[in-house]
Amino acid sequence: MFDDADARWMRAALTLARRGLGRVAPNPAVGCVIVKDGVVLGRGWTQPGGRPHAETMALAQAGEAARGAAAYVTLEPCAHHGRTPPCADALIAAGIARVVAAAGDPDPRVDGRGLSRLRAAGIAVATGLLEAEAREINAGFLTRHALGRPWLTLKLAGSIDGRIATASGDSRWITGPAARARVHLIRAEADAILVGMGTLRADDPRLDVRLAGLEDRSPLPVLLDPRLSTPPSARLLSTGRPTLILHAPGVDAPRAKTLRGLGAELVEVAAAPGGLSPEACLAALGARGLTRAFCEGGGRLAAALIEADLVDEIAWFTGGAAIGSEGMPALGPLGLSRLAEARRYRCVQSARLGPDAFSLWRRADPTPAA
Repeated sequence: MFDDADARWMRAALTLARRGLGRVAPNPAVGCVIVKDGVVLGRGWTQPGGRPHAETMALAQAGEAARGAAAYVTLEPCAHHGRTPPCADALIAAGIARVVAAAGDPDPRVDGRGLSRLRAAGIAVATGLLEAEAREINAGFLTRHALGRPWLTLKLAGSIDGRIATASGDSRWITGPAARARVHLIRAEADAILVGMGTLRADDPRLDVRLAGLEDRSPLPVLLDPRLSTPPSARLLSTGRPTLILHAPGVDAPRAKTLRGLGAELVEVAAAPGGLSPEACLAALGARGLTRAFCEGGGRLAAALIEADLVDEIAWFTGGAAIGSEGMPALGPLGLSRLAEARRYRCVQSARLGPDAFSLWRRADPTPAA
């Protein structure tokens, strides 16, 4: 069904799709390449805010030359009217002769309707080319539709003996500049970045992207603050970016008014022993349309998310220091009595970053979206 040229053009479309990560929620990040006689006529990817769509961008580049061409799209073209007309209709009107879609779109407004509309118009349709790669790029979009929450990446950075700080709390820096740059690249592809109050008190972070050329890719900061004890002097509240604070019911009203006056948005979620319900926090992010969340909290928050089985992948950074058992562990207590109870992850990527090491671990039992 597919030849080497098909794979080549779809890989190009997948590369384009990644450009939208962290900028297009609640929409998927889609790439599109329009080709005729081995020549690329148009390229497009979902633009910031979710519009225009990839197909619209590519068709605008191709113009009248698109008639009789093939369109390689990483996700099924939409079939519903939103802020723009359906992409399936745009492909039909442009005279596209063949559409190759990597994966289907689970949105109930699409979910096969886009492909059916193309076939009904006489367009040759093929699906499934590099589908796994396409689903990986849009794991957040798929997870939100399947589970009502964003895809969650947990970042852990520790010593070779699994410690994130000394007993006194000193943690700067366990890893070097190359590892920290990779963290910022992951931030740039996320819709939201989560921390708890322990991290806020210890580091007073900005939670932004500080890589040249990517400064505008900073994700939405999300603070889990059960008692609404965020100090007004927190750097998060002075960056000019909106900050989302999730809190438990029954917080102090004057304190809430102060934080709102500093630009924070407050959202009440269900409480749980020791803090907030992890499930309720992730559901609140999903309800906002966020699809990719990156957690950089401390050991306690990390353990709570793992225990709730909400962590889809772990980005583990290892620095070449030995701290000892008196140091702070990367994970808080999980209450396991048997090894069989442990959450399992599989290593899907590894790399050396200067003197440090990076590995990406994905859940061994995939979610319905994977």
